Amino acid sequence: MSYFIDRRANAKHKSAVNRQRFLDRYRGHIKRSVEEAVNRRSITDMERGEKVSIPSRDISEPVFQHGPGGRRSIIAPGNREFVEGDRFKRPGGSGGGDGSGEGGASNQGEGMDEFAFSLTREEFLDFVFEGLELPHLERKPLVDLEETRPVRAGLTRDGVPARINIVRSMREAHARRIAMRGPIRRALREAQQALEAEEHKDPALRNPVRIQELKDEIARLEKRLEAVPFIDTNDLRYNNVIQQPQPSSKAVMFCVMDVSGSMTQAHKDIAKRFFLLLYLFLERNYERVELVFVRHHTAAREVDEEEFFYSRETGGTIVSSALTLVDEIIEARYPPSQWNLYVAQASDGDNWDDDSLTCRDLLTRSLMPRLQYFAYVEITPHAHQALWEEYERVEAEYADRFAMRQIIEAGDIYPVFRELFQRRAASS
Repeated sequence: MSYFIDRRANAKHKSAVNRQRFLDRYRGHIKRSVEEAVNRRSITDMERGEKVSIPSRDISEPVFQHGPGGRRSIIAPGNREFVEGDRFKRPGGSGGGDGSGEGGASNQGEGMDEFAFSLTREEFLDFVFEGLELPHLERKPLVDLEETRPVRAGLTRDGVPARINIVRSMREAHARRIAMRGPIRRALREAQQALEAEEHKDPALRNPVRIQELKDEIARLEKRLEAVPFIDTNDLRYNNVIQQPQPSSKAVMFCVMDVSGSMTQAHKDIAKRFFLLLYLFLERNYERVELVFVRHHTAAREVDEEEFFYSRETGGTIVSSALTLVDEIIEARYPPSQWNLYVAQASDGDNWDDDSLTCRDLLTRSLMPRLQYFAYVEITPHAHQALWEEYERVEAEYADRFAMRQIIEAGDIYPVFRELFQRRAASS
């Protein structure tokens, strides 16, 4: 049987193990509260904890205890006023009771206090992004030696105490003791047999000098046996660990946002909140994901994070300019053989007359054969336009790697985000 001892430092009066067990047991209630909190607060205010309430009826547990066993009379310790057999009146009242609670009495309705507790920032974000992943993330060939992992590589005679292999060290010590003690034990056994044979001789034939020599030899051999150490420095063996290069799982996410004049300020705010949620998700869950920010109206530009979220530039609408720029960046900096390529696009669906057909041609001819996943969100409460219709044809051809969703209001951001990046089944 193996025992695992949790030695993590806990906060005062708290237990990390019990808390994790509680979070696992009431995961459904907590997840609903987290989803409500995400829709209630701004995305920029995501990185803090949340207070969660659970109805007491949902956390009640059955309790087994010994019953009173029939009628009995007791006198509580410390009682100075009553003795056994005394009677006293039932407390008076007019049905509602004379309690000290607030509010008046009522003849209907029922309620129950809720159990409230606070989620830490880490716990809150764990629930927010639970079950999400970048679809179709693949291991790419070795392109550098930066990504390595420690692997066992046999045993070595040198190492740190933390990596000592106890079983192998004890085996080496046992083998050494057998090898060193074997000849000594054999000589000791022969000396004891010789002494026993000498002592069993007739007193007239015994040789006192020989007997003393044998006793001295036996004492010397016993000291040599005791001098063999139980374990020696040469017996120690350590687990050898080497850094093994790993196939790279590097990925790049292209964030493409429409900032044309047809995008109202409300539409732009929703798009920014969607990309802020995507940015937070990638930064938290992946170490080797680069982000490329592209803004477009009639022309597209690669910008930094600050300009992407806060620039007030606007203009007409040519969506193909952004897709062309993404294609050029991939060709110049991100070979598909070495990178997982993702695109997330947000727009209101408005586009120049014949440009939607150009967008479909760019996607089917150049981008989609190289992309792992393309996510498109259309921010509009109205009917879909030509861009959506052309994208539907792309989705029909690349159903497993192209996804489209519509966002009408800010409350749709988180549900749509979860649908786009929901963890796929292993078979897919």
